[in-house]
Amino acid sequence: MSKVCDVTGKRAKSGNNVSKANNKTKRKFFPNLHKKRFYIPEQDTWITLKVSSTALRTINKNGINAVLRKARANGNTLV
Repeated sequence: MSKVCDVTGKRAKSGNNVSKANNKTKRKFFPNLHKKRFYIPEQDTWITLKVSSTALRTINKNGINAVLRKARANGNTLV
């Protein structure tokens, strides 16, 4: 299961754990993803998307249809 947002395309970033002695070891920063179902009234269907918290806020603000339209225009084939 890939940890990538279906709408925004956010994915894991890499960085370092830094100890008190300033030792550095590699780690990953994962996006805050949620599996959500959205209803599309024009198509009378439900779709399941893996979205980040930022994408949820965008969907609440602009609506699912506008967000899907913009994601398709940006070349996102998962949506």
